[in-house]
Amino acid sequence: MSHSANKLNIQTNSWLVRIFLSAFIGFMGLFILGPLFWLAIRAFVTEWTFPNLLPDGLTMRWWRVIADDGSLLEAIKNSLIISPIVVLISAAICLPAAYAFSRYEFLGRKTFLIGIFAANAFPKIGLFASIATLFYTLNLMGTILGIIIIQVLGTVIFMTWIPAAAFSAVPRNLEDAARDAGASKLRVFWDITLRLAMPGILVALVMSFLAAFDEAQGTYLVGVPTIYTMPTKMYALVLNYPVQISAVFSLLLAIPSVILISLARKQIIGGQLAEGFQIK
Repeated sequence: MSHSANKLNIQTNSWLVRIFLSAFIGFMGLFILGPLFWLAIRAFVTEWTFPNLLPDGLTMRWWRVIADDGSLLEAIKNSLIISPIVVLISAAICLPAAYAFSRYEFLGRKTFLIGIFAANAFPKIGLFASIATLFYTLNLMGTILGIIIIQVLGTVIFMTWIPAAAFSAVPRNLEDAARDAGASKLRVFWDITLRLAMPGILVALVMSFLAAFDEAQGTYLVGVPTIYTMPTKMYALVLNYPVQISAVFSLLLAIPSVILISLARKQIIGGQLAEGFQIK
């Protein structure tokens, strides 16, 4: 009797867990995919007036408006040019630092790593306001260089923590074996260390690109009204354009993120992103 009761309790708990997980997945799907679905519809409708359940009509007009608006195309071009530059600069600065953090013990190592993480744990608007004061002095306000510096700051955590963990995960015995076989330090690093750490580095590159591409607060403070990127241009779209234009621009803004996350999904799902924040 007791065995039957325990079996019944296990089955009941299993059903409750399934119901809870199904409800959670449905809830997340509604609030994540729902807005994207709404944007996709809004981008192709003439109007959609309440209480009609269906749009009043379909059109490509709003896409043509984007294509014919020079300021919107300029914002798209700025984002697609600035973000890769930011990633390259961040990689050049942070990857050597990540390797040093993973392979060497030095005074203040953990403090510095925690400081990088902590700097991203608080609202950045205060930091950006302080930086703006310095930028005025250096004549960097309203310049591409000023925007690049602001966006690089937002990529440091990804480009340091994740590659550092990837370098730390490379087995030292493989490197030692290659050295014993006569390989040079550069050959060992290129053929073993870098190759095995590359999945983590790729995730860092993707996350850094997304951080730069989506950065709005600092870019708006430094660049506007001289230079607009796609995220900062969204402010003007929401205030001055029909909602359909904002929907089209939002979809265009989401495309790079969706593509890059799809390409890196194997490494992200495989735990490379989570492992990047587990440096010992």
